[in-house]
Amino acid sequence: MDKYTLRAFAYAAIVTIGGFVFGLDAAVISGTLRYITLEFGLSDLQVGTVVSAPALGVLIALVITGAICDSIGRKKTLLLIAILYVLSAVGSAWATSYEMLVGARFIGGLAFTSLSLASMYIGEIAPPAQRGKLVSMNQLMIVLGLTAAYFSNYWLVGLLQSDATWVIDYNLQQDIWRWMLGVEIIPAVVWALLLLLVPLSPRWLVSKGRYDEARASLAKLMPADKIDDELAAIIASSQQQHQKPMKLTEQFQVMFEKRFRLAIMIGVIFAAVQPLTGVNPILFYAPMVFEQTGIGTNAAFAQTLIIGVVSFVFTALAIVLVDRLGRRPLVNFGLIASIACLVLCVTAFKQASYTLSQDAIGQIEVSIDSDVAAQLQPLVGETFDSDTGYKNALIAAIGQDTYKAHESSLIQAAVSINAMLVLIGIVGFIAAFHVSIGPLMWVVFSEIVPTQIRGVAIPTFALISSTISYFMQKFFPWQLANFGAADIFTSYAVAGVIGLVLLYRYLPETKNKSIEEVERLLNPQAS
Repeated sequence: MDKYTLRAFAYAAIVTIGGFVFGLDAAVISGTLRYITLEFGLSDLQVGTVVSAPALGVLIALVITGAICDSIGRKKTLLLIAILYVLSAVGSAWATSYEMLVGARFIGGLAFTSLSLASMYIGEIAPPAQRGKLVSMNQLMIVLGLTAAYFSNYWLVGLLQSDATWVIDYNLQQDIWRWMLGVEIIPAVVWALLLLLVPLSPRWLVSKGRYDEARASLAKLMPADKIDDELAAIIASSQQQHQKPMKLTEQFQVMFEKRFRLAIMIGVIFAAVQPLTGVNPILFYAPMVFEQTGIGTNAAFAQTLIIGVVSFVFTALAIVLVDRLGRRPLVNFGLIASIACLVLCVTAFKQASYTLSQDAIGQIEVSIDSDVAAQLQPLVGETFDSDTGYKNALIAAIGQDTYKAHESSLIQAAVSINAMLVLIGIVGFIAAFHVSIGPLMWVVFSEIVPTQIRGVAIPTFALISSTISYFMQKFFPWQLANFGAADIFTSYAVAGVIGLVLLYRYLPETKNKSIEEVERLLNPQAS
């Protein structure tokens, strides 16, 4: 590997740190939910608002980022995004109210478009032979950030049991959620500083007529004897693209023409099915989900580590297999496995029962006020066949705030459930998702959308997926409280079945096919 390829790898690695910060930002909130609920006295819908605030931010950012990127360039836009991540992390860690926390998280959501910009920038500076690998680094960095968030949260929770002086001096017991959110500040600042080292995109410079600067950028990416030919090719391509540019409104109208109907339908199906299978609620509320099995808070945080590691391993596996096995086999297998794993979770929660015994109350009375323990006495010996029935009875007996403060221990004291079945189901689902519909959604989008409508079709798919993700995240705590875990996982499994039927029917195999070949495949009348 020559020095120019090494530089390309180095620049790509720097840019994809944004993916790491995204994964960290998205998952770190999972560990804070119990603490911020008590800190600010949040309702289930307010908890959902805190978690989903970034998803709302990205909906707005999707509309404006493209124009900003074309105006000031990829590098400066990435720098702006890095600064937004820093502001979000600082604001979240030092939030003094629920509203301030939601606002800070919303700002972080504005930065989530770093994912698409990173892929765009890498695609414009990478050597053709290395482009696929370098672009795929972004997805790996996302799950690496997610894994880091789970490990960071677990480590901080473990410190609560420590007698270290600094744990007491820095008030970790009370402010642990601030430390969890503040961890993001470090990689966000490092990313902003490292971005100063990457060159401007030569293709963007050419689009602005800044040919000398484009030549200087290319000099960092290839030998001197190749620069003139590469620059000439970029200029020719740029001029060809701008001979008859199609406005976004025109692209939107063309998108609904009959010849593009199948491609658009596949994109919409994929964009809806991917979030509807429930991956974001499971990832972002992981400790809360595991606590429903009665394993306790510390064990719930420990099990999230498995999710992080599995996410990383199976994303890497998807990158290895996607060009070997193809898109259809991975998508079909992933959906079948996802459905099977979600059914395991449904079975476990359907079979669960909740009985509060006198011995159990005695064991948890250490952490619960004696008056509260007395209020629980009428429930002793009564068996509930659903988590919602048991929780509603607890709230009626001791009040919403007291229940929230001791939810984990109260569930642990009463539940009878096959917790291993839930663990296998969730971990299996995460593995199936990350080896298939997770990373492959963007691959499929990039291959099925004809060049004429890419500028509007792919952002439309992203908007659909992001909108569904927002509502899935926002309402998960409310759904858990009102419908229960069994019904929630049933809805995810049903979405998976519908997606499997539709994508098995309509999704073509696009491996080793050019965009033009795929277009003919989806519109035979054009050939």
